[in-house]
Amino acid sequence: MDKLKNRLRVLRAERDISQEVLAKAVGVSRQTILAIEGVDCSPSIVVALKGARYFGKKMEEVFWLEAALKSLLGI
Repeated sequence: MDKLKNRLRVLRAERDISQEVLAKAVGVSRQTILAIEGVDCSPSIVVALKGARYFGKKMEEVFWLEAALKSLLGI
């Protein structure tokens, strides 16, 4: 099964933004951000879009399917 991966933790670290700040910006709890970053849960499309927009990125630049990436790379 495909796994949804993301760069939220990296993007937050690059900008020195806490999980709490990101959570408030996208309208979820800090625990939800923790779960999404840990790949324990997949965000709704709305939360994923809000998260990507918060960082000025396209959703595909922040979230991707692991199997899709492997396929593109020929792995």
